[in-house]
Amino acid sequence: MILSPFEWTIAKRYMLPGKGEAYIAMVAGISLAAVMLGVAALVIVMSVMNGFRAELLDKIVGLNGHAVIQAYGGRLDNWESVLEDVRKTPGVTRAEPLIEQPLLGSYEGRAEAVLVRGSTPESIAELKDKNLLGNLDLLQPGAGRVAIGSRLAQNLGIRIGDVITVINPQGRTTPFGTVPREIGYEVAAIFEIGIYDYDNAYVVMPMKDAQTLLLIGDSVGMIEVMTEDPDTVGETLAPLGRKLAGRAVVNDWKTINASLFEALAVERVAMFVVLSIIVLVAVFNILSSLIMLVRAKTRDIAIMRTMGATRRSILKIFVTAGFLIGTLGTGAGLLLGFVALEFRQSAVRLVELLTGQELWDPSIRFLSELPARTDPGEVILIVLIALVLSFLATLYPAFKASSTDPVQVLRYE
Repeated sequence: MILSPFEWTIAKRYMLPGKGEAYIAMVAGISLAAVMLGVAALVIVMSVMNGFRAELLDKIVGLNGHAVIQAYGGRLDNWESVLEDVRKTPGVTRAEPLIEQPLLGSYEGRAEAVLVRGSTPESIAELKDKNLLGNLDLLQPGAGRVAIGSRLAQNLGIRIGDVITVINPQGRTTPFGTVPREIGYEVAAIFEIGIYDYDNAYVVMPMKDAQTLLLIGDSVGMIEVMTEDPDTVGETLAPLGRKLAGRAVVNDWKTINASLFEALAVERVAMFVVLSIIVLVAVFNILSSLIMLVRAKTRDIAIMRTMGATRRSILKIFVTAGFLIGTLGTGAGLLLGFVALEFRQSAVRLVELLTGQELWDPSIRFLSELPARTDPGEVILIVLIALVLSFLATLYPAFKASSTDPVQVLRYE
């Protein structure tokens, strides 16, 4: 829609009503602010929802792999041959044996449920970018050293160099019954993955040490698998699943965390629909402000018509005036949304400081900090929704203005 200089001048003039039309200006300002807040809310909430999914996927998959292969009964005795089959599967980038077993850890009279994780040197090395204190290189087979999560260290009051006792209830059988197996390990490193449940429970040790602790010989608990594309892991490992049928079962990250990611997907769609209503309400404000503007400018419209302005010109003037409100509000909303996302964690801490309440409890929300990841495609969709609704809101008052009969208006002037 190309505007002539005359149409553009009048549209700009109507964007700033005169002194006697302050109420119209106030409604137009409210409309702009409403569009801004609606767009900002959509950008912020959708980015945070995307951040939740991306961070959970990155951290869960980064630690547990895209899939795990578990034997029936929890012990994979012939794991070397299975591992070889996995590594030969097209699309598999890495496969490592793994042991995970829930046990009990204690230190100076305090006890916590722990999840012992026996890992290969390659898997332990991947924790280096998450290491807070100590040295992961000290975790060598037979050295009696472990790395623990940061929350577990806080709960037990453990520091680097302290000894944590890991208790295995399934100990050795004696004439007096089963004696729990207790082994002390020096804490060589403290790491933080960023997921509360992991940081609160994990005790990582070399594979050989975990096998000795659990008395399982050369067996492992599972094999973790990394593939080229986590979204197609099911299709990639389908042939392997058929080959291992009856010996082991293949579970990918989608199956293991299905309820969590499905809940996030449903909540994401629901939030988008609900917050879009805010933009719709803002658009009705644009509609009402334009209707009032048309009523206030009826005489001006009639005069412009008698001076040669066409119905099309009048239509374009009022469409432009209303659409500018939506455009300015959308632009301001994007700016406000991006600024809020940039300082989101500072805002959370400020509110916590002012209220004295912990708004971001990692034990409830899984992650240690408020995540955010902006999807350019979603931002474009939000902008299009705001602009299209703003444009549609201008049509009725613009058509009403263009249909003004100058003869009827000026007859009684």
